[in-house]
Amino acid sequence: MNVKHILLVEDDPRDEQLTLAALEGHNLANNVFVVRDGEEALDYLYCWGKFKTRATGKPVVVLLDLKMPKVNGLAVLKIIKGDEYLKTIPIVVLTSSRETPDVKECYRHGVNAYVVKPVDFSDFVKAVKQLGVFWAAVNEPPPQTWSEETLLPNAEVLSSASKEVFK
Repeated sequence: MNVKHILLVEDDPRDEQLTLAALEGHNLANNVFVVRDGEEALDYLYCWGKFKTRATGKPVVVLLDLKMPKVNGLAVLKIIKGDEYLKTIPIVVLTSSRETPDVKECYRHGVNAYVVKPVDFSDFVKAVKQLGVFWAAVNEPPPQTWSEETLLPNAEVLSSASKEVFK
């Protein structure tokens, strides 16, 4: 995709709507693609399954929930950061978990930011707006170093971590 876009990985419809509402304030909501679980996120990133025909290209940032069905956020983070093609995508964990082991594990595996979802709506909106503006409007993503045609849509080159998830 030539247009900068954000991948939101969120299984809670309320949190999805809050996130999109927060991003609308800076005209970023139209460039957000939403998936509901970790498996769908990987399908999207690797152009698998129902995303097989999507235009290739990486999101400028992935907003990733941790506690999700099918494949949890930590597993998705490990796969992305372990993959030569995907590892440069900034990952922001956007979660309700304040658990120290979760925070440590995410940073250990290369998360770019860990944001605990505030309970207060205005704080949540403010935090998401700041994230969206920085990653989608201010930050300059790294230039492509791998041929997208070589790695996508078949994604033959996978990290060992990603192969483990699909066993």
